[in-house]
Amino acid sequence: MCGIAGELRFDGSPADPAVVARITAAMARRGPDGTGVHAAGPVALGHRRLKIIDLSERGAQPMVDSALGLAVVFNGCIYNYRELRVELEAAGHAFFSDSDTETVLKAYAQWGAACVEHFKGMFAFAVSERDSGRLVLGRDRLGIKPLYYADGPGYVRFASTLPALLAGGGVDTAVDPVALHHYMTFHSVVPAPRTILAGVRKLPPATVRTYSADGTFTDHVYWRPVHERRFDVPDWKEAILESLRTAVRRRMVADVPVGVLLSGGLDSSLVVALLAQEGQRDLKTFSVGFHAAGGEKGDEFEYSDLVAKEFGTDHQQILVDPARMLPAVDDTIAAMGEPMVSHDCVAFYLLSEEVSRSVKVVQSGQGADEVLAGYDWYPPLASVPREDAVDAYQAVFTDRPHAELAEILEPEWLLDHDPSREFIRAHFAEPGADRTLDAALRLDSTIMLVDDPVKRVDTMTMAWGLEARVPFLDHELVELAAACPPELKLAHGGKGVLKEAARGVVPDAVIDRPKGYFPVPAIRHLEGPFLERVRAAVTDPRAKARGLVRGDWLEAMLADPNARRTNLGSNALWQVALLEMWLQERGL
Repeated sequence: MCGIAGELRFDGSPADPAVVARITAAMARRGPDGTGVHAAGPVALGHRRLKIIDLSERGAQPMVDSALGLAVVFNGCIYNYRELRVELEAAGHAFFSDSDTETVLKAYAQWGAACVEHFKGMFAFAVSERDSGRLVLGRDRLGIKPLYYADGPGYVRFASTLPALLAGGGVDTAVDPVALHHYMTFHSVVPAPRTILAGVRKLPPATVRTYSADGTFTDHVYWRPVHERRFDVPDWKEAILESLRTAVRRRMVADVPVGVLLSGGLDSSLVVALLAQEGQRDLKTFSVGFHAAGGEKGDEFEYSDLVAKEFGTDHQQILVDPARMLPAVDDTIAAMGEPMVSHDCVAFYLLSEEVSRSVKVVQSGQGADEVLAGYDWYPPLASVPREDAVDAYQAVFTDRPHAELAEILEPEWLLDHDPSREFIRAHFAEPGADRTLDAALRLDSTIMLVDDPVKRVDTMTMAWGLEARVPFLDHELVELAAACPPELKLAHGGKGVLKEAARGVVPDAVIDRPKGYFPVPAIRHLEGPFLERVRAAVTDPRAKARGLVRGDWLEAMLADPNARRTNLGSNALWQVALLEMWLQERGL
């Protein structure tokens, strides 16, 4: 788990290692254990290291193999790197380190861009070919590891975070109007390749991009889960449980201890249970809670304590002092690579700060709801005819209809079409996923999940040099869940097949409890100093000069800040304020 960066010049100039060093330095918190820059002709690569596998300097990056004419920077973890190493050694490759980074390098030498099809893990990487001048960028199947890029005159630059690219200079920082529409419609999700800034893009998940020396490139999408009943499984609950068990086991690979973020929900509790069954002793688990506000409870310690006791974990209950909350809001926004409206971000940021004092790697339960239909908007879609799918999905998932944006945004930011609906329609029109629910789960698990909960967890854990691993997003488990009949996933109020699999593995009280969320009441119910922080942001002269939001709408919202909610219950004022605070934090 690290931060990667680089520049490819295709105008005849050598790459600028000083620029790449600036970009790399901006990601110091992602990789506090080491740094390096390698430059050779038109290519320069940068890396910040978090030591997880092969703690020696042999695992340092950028990693160069002169005999192969290759250099690599890599972020993530290849969980099957030991098995691949045996295969690659049999093919004649000699290794000089014990790192999974070198496995990526040798796998590329052996299989070229198709190496990604051999990897089981989370990754973003760049491989430079000395002799051909090619630069190859790759991202994992579920987009767990981020990869941004920015084009300039005669060059392209890339990095693990958007703010790092800004540190390199020369980026168009205007707000992208289509991205703004997505942000206001998909609760801050801006699907790849766009970002909120016009001059920065992101490589989509499951994509390998190959740049030629002249700057032209080709993209190859190498994976997509099939949401169809492709094969018969005699016992779906047993198959799901065994697949998850394998995924959890894979994510134990590390040369440092591995803990668990234990929310007290079914997903993280099941991860703890399976780790215990795998023989993990003295497993460190962590839960976070907040003081109640607006009549809303701020913790789920009742359930996390139950699980910790059941499996004898070394558990830490973290109750956040209210005095830490307001400063944490600004710190969290500063850590965001892109604006993320979920109040969970603050929770993960503060949790990660505490957890990083004890371990460098954690497993987490993120992704189960999108993969196994755990949210309450899925059941209404089950009986919707496929020809009505777009309308039905838009009604239950989006923040507001397109027409309502005219009440919020200034006229110059309004579009004469609905790009968010067009985005949904295009995805639902792709082959496969014959049922409406299948189409919704495909979109959520391959797009919406990537740029909301997955990005949230990666960003906030990496802000403290903490690696988060997500077994529910093991690609083989995702493929199996995609093929599982919808009625099995929807049973028992959602995630039915997982709940049945969990019987006898975790306490029944955890399985049968009402669905919980990561609550941060002080942000959901804006008042006091939190409301004043919001007011300061949206009335700041920079906000007025930017002119995104109508003054009359803001005035009404500030007078009654908790009255308006999005379709999914988020605070509408917070959504607007968060974007403005993020832009101001970036100095834009």
